Amino acid sequence: MANGGAEPLRRIEGQKSLLGRTMHAIAYDEIHDEFIVPQQFAQALLTFRGSASGEEPPARVIQGSRTMLEQPARLALDAVNNEIYVPEDDKVLVYPRMGNGNVAPTRVLEGPDTGLGAASVAIDPVHNLLVVVGARRREGTKIMIFNRTASGNTKPLRVITGPKTMLSRIGGPHAVYPPTGRIIVSIRGNIDEELASDESFVGVWNINDNGDVPPRWTIGGPQGVLQMVRGVAVNPKHKELIVTDKRLNAILTFYFPELF
Repeated sequence: MANGGAEPLRRIEGQKSLLGRTMHAIAYDEIHDEFIVPQQFAQALLTFRGSASGEEPPARVIQGSRTMLEQPARLALDAVNNEIYVPEDDKVLVYPRMGNGNVAPTRVLEGPDTGLGAASVAIDPVHNLLVVVGARRREGTKIMIFNRTASGNTKPLRVITGPKTMLSRIGGPHAVYPPTGRIIVSIRGNIDEELASDESFVGVWNINDNGDVPPRWTIGGPQGVLQMVRGVAVNPKHKELIVTDKRLNAILTFYFPELF
């Protein structure tokens, strides 16, 4: 197990990697041993070999006028159905996993009936669902559940929102654990990035929840150890929830067997 002074096994860096300063997401593909990152400044999606090291160029790059990418900050990978999902404010763009070059989306979910203000996306290939967390300052946060293949101006199957959800706070990146149908959402709390928040926490819902449903569990808050959650991941092997916190500048691991 790595400790605080451990060196990384590999570094990917340098001009040939095409990596930039602002990288807000990463998705690992266990099936094909690859990982994908969005390059916000270059309006691109970069796919690397899982064992990439040094100044290694991406194996594939999705970039160009046909992609409709503007400022890709988040993404989700569906390695089962070979697709990449990218939220872009009022739309979700879907690309083939093997896409390379100036590739147009295979599907675009957008329109007034979608209710999108997409902040992050996650895929449940077991139940064939697309789970979108939308965050608008005036509307707060809501969790929208669509069919995985939804496109165009399609209404969500279910929407989780309302005062009992505690989603009036600003939500962010989330994860889905398909075997138990759990939706795990990071709630940042205070809108002001310069202030620590005692409203920050991680909330857990179910894919069948709809309406003003309180979280099944809350982790690390409110008024707990977390101050500004920025991301979540699950480790089923050890029944752990992994949380990143921007204000604490830390990665926290919680033992959470109920999630699995």
